[in-house]
Amino acid sequence: MDFTLHELACLDAVLSEGSFQAAAQKLHRSHPAIHTAVKNLEQRVGLVLLDRSHYRVRLTPAGEAFHRQAQALLRQAAGLNAICEQLQRGEETDLRVVIGDLTPTTEALSLLKRFFQNWPRTRLHLHFEVIGGPWERLLAEEADLILHHIDKSDTRFEWSDLFPVDVVPVIAPSLLAGRTPAEMSPDAMRELVQVIIRDSARAPGRDYFLIKDAANWTVADQHTKKGLILEGMGWGHMPLHLVRDELASGALLSLEGRHFHRSRLDIVAARLSSRAPGPVAAALWDYLSNAQSQ
Repeated sequence: MDFTLHELACLDAVLSEGSFQAAAQKLHRSHPAIHTAVKNLEQRVGLVLLDRSHYRVRLTPAGEAFHRQAQALLRQAAGLNAICEQLQRGEETDLRVVIGDLTPTTEALSLLKRFFQNWPRTRLHLHFEVIGGPWERLLAEEADLILHHIDKSDTRFEWSDLFPVDVVPVIAPSLLAGRTPAEMSPDAMRELVQVIIRDSARAPGRDYFLIKDAANWTVADQHTKKGLILEGMGWGHMPLHLVRDELASGALLSLEGRHFHRSRLDIVAARLSSRAPGPVAAALWDYLSNAQSQ
């Protein structure tokens, strides 16, 4: 059954426009050419697809079943054609972005949503990693871009600031047992379980805010960590944007004071300085670099 996409397109145009003449105008073909294409299609498939007995042509019952499948094939062909045009322009069909555990997810996803609305043919592969995971993926060229904090003195990275994040030590009131946060020295905190994030990097990394010799539990993400701390199962350092409401309500208390302090980290968009980006990756970089002024 050797029909062509052109014949399918002619059939679809006749139905969408309501006549052979209107279909000819839409496809910039002559009326006889459209008529011949549809007639040839019917002969190839051995079916009468159009009922021509009315003012506006209609599908026969067989034509309705055939046309449904033809439309799906035409959509696939249009998508394939768009991909070919994109590849001819040198544009990436896929981009890999990693969001780090301290990055405000809502703000990051909002930025990515606005960008990819203008690049619908590029597929986003989004990953979430913690601590050293984003750096490891980027250095292994398993990511085109990361949204995370970095060592800005590391010349392997090119970076652009996005937003600062404060990290605060927090504890549930039930763990204080009548003591005030100011009384909780590092020695006192060794009596309690510290909840920490398990690094998603394959290679061992550095430990952040870890009290030496204290019991600790490891979790995979910040939301699980927050849940354990809220239940009084341990204490830990949390990004402020995730615990702001709980600190305001008193469900959590800050341990900031003489012994413990908040830290500020810059969340950046980072890429490898040695790797030339493609057109879409370059456009995403420019977009994120200008995000603070938008």
